[in-house]
Amino acid sequence: MPERYTCLPMTAIAIWAKRILGVIAALNAVLCTAQPGKTGATLAPVIAREMARKPGTVVVMEVASGRIIAQWNPKVAALRVAAPGSTIKPFVLLELLRLGKLDPEQHLVCRRQLRIDGRHMDCTHSAVVTDLDAADAVAYSCNTYFADVAKRLGREELLDGLARAGFASTTGLGKDEAVGRLSLAPDRNHVQLQALGYWGIEVTPLELLAAYRSLALHKLRDDLPQASPVFEGLEHAVQYGMAHEAEARGLTAAGKTGTAASDANPQVHGFFVGYAPAEKPEIAVLVYLEHGRGSDAAALAAPIFSAYGKARRDTVAGR
Repeated sequence: MPERYTCLPMTAIAIWAKRILGVIAALNAVLCTAQPGKTGATLAPVIAREMARKPGTVVVMEVASGRIIAQWNPKVAALRVAAPGSTIKPFVLLELLRLGKLDPEQHLVCRRQLRIDGRHMDCTHSAVVTDLDAADAVAYSCNTYFADVAKRLGREELLDGLARAGFASTTGLGKDEAVGRLSLAPDRNHVQLQALGYWGIEVTPLELLAAYRSLALHKLRDDLPQASPVFEGLEHAVQYGMAHEAEARGLTAAGKTGTAASDANPQVHGFFVGYAPAEKPEIAVLVYLEHGRGSDAAALAAPIFSAYGKARRDTVAGR
């Protein structure tokens, strides 16, 4: 007996196709949204392409206004609480400079191998980098440098500095957003681990973005002269340091990577957060990957910066 096939009428096929397209559109609306405006519309498809099948979030914000112009997976940005890793090092440096406890031009020797309270915190930058000043330490994300200088901070001073940066505070950027956590270090070892972003601090992606937007505002307004080594280090991190994967075509950028894991989940996650143009910030970008490293997040930021740079050039050219 010949096989029989049942064919759907064309009207039924059209109905199902319309439903499938509707589901896809709804998913895209949840995952990738853009505020009205040319910039958000330009960045949204780039973000969607780069983040396809990747768990995490991306948020792009205007520095001057604080307005979110494009984002991917906003729920994760508002609710995920994670250790920030090295992304908090600029704020540790800023607190040391504010308190006058660090000469930013002083060079310290990198020992590379680092053990703190039984944890292996070895440096991962190039072995040819053997001594660093403050800006270099940010650019190369040197753990031994920051572990050394963190000992100059009292545990309350470090906690106050991190709170002043906006960590463990709501940002007002997301609906029903979570709040990160800060803990007072019990001893010097834990002060060092906290300064490296591995103990006693957890943040949401929105908190981290808001903190870097604040840095970018100071850079834009030129009203925080003691932060010059921080700005220099963030720019050099993208030019040739640990965030080099974020370097864009036709646009300067500044930023920092972070890779960390929690005690509850040993799987590492990665952050990149920064701003562009480096000399006069207009946008701040946050990339968070649930599974991956900071360098992976930085690589995803590069096409976003490049797309923004192209849009700026097209605007100037009247296209």
